[in-house]
Amino acid sequence: MSATDYDFFKKFLKLHSGLILSDDKHYLLESRLVPLLRKFELPDFSRLAANLRDNANSVVAQAVIEAMTTNESLFFRDKTPFEVFTTVMLPKLHAARPPSAPLRIWCAAASTGQEPYSLAMTLKENPHLIGTRRVEFLCTDLSNEVLERAASGRYNQFEVQRGLPIQMLMKYFKKVDDMWEITPQLKTGMTFRKLNLLHPFVGLGQFDIVFCRNVLIYFDAPTKTDILNRIAKVTAPDGYLVLGGAETVMGLGEAYRPLPNQRGFYVPNVPAPASMSAAVASR
Repeated sequence: MSATDYDFFKKFLKLHSGLILSDDKHYLLESRLVPLLRKFELPDFSRLAANLRDNANSVVAQAVIEAMTTNESLFFRDKTPFEVFTTVMLPKLHAARPPSAPLRIWCAAASTGQEPYSLAMTLKENPHLIGTRRVEFLCTDLSNEVLERAASGRYNQFEVQRGLPIQMLMKYFKKVDDMWEITPQLKTGMTFRKLNLLHPFVGLGQFDIVFCRNVLIYFDAPTKTDILNRIAKVTAPDGYLVLGGAETVMGLGEAYRPLPNQRGFYVPNVPAPASMSAAVASR
């Protein structure tokens, strides 16, 4: 791959997916794109780049973006988010909401579905935390391919062995040929939708909890700040944002502040009521 082509792919991926490639990722880029040369019968990377220049919204362009966006996922990844989900977030939100109000959760980088299904299993295992309250999941991702897999709820033996306790496998999955399929009850209330975090969040509504884990690390600081500001606008004032363990909102605007003593968990920075601000100013 020539330096000119590499520079083009870097700019294309940043513009259309937010992905930042450093100058030492030639091997990664080539290894991910070589299969696409064969798939679309293109002779070299220069022809692939020319194809993208001619039509940045083509099937080829989408395939390039999907090939380069990492979709690593596993059940109950990192464990701590699911513990805080049950010990902090659910109890507080359930107590603050009218019984008829649904709890809305957005998994903003849902990948192949392990995160939302892990949350759904957690809810099933802890019915006392929400009673009969309806729970709605919006599961979004940049990739059509991984969303289709997530919606199917079908996983191979290797995937169900990664983080999923055996008792939950037997309780919430059934064997279909050589795959394991999630039971219909865990799909209740789940919506899967393609969404690019770089684009406006139109028609999403408001969420009580937003999981946006292990995706901001691929963006530069201005992009992270923009995404966080827009996520904050769709987060309930007493809601929560969950990031990956290596991610933070520090230095990225004022939309969120850390949840005390809970790394990776954040709450919206809600402005003080006008009456309170006036009282403080008068002191």
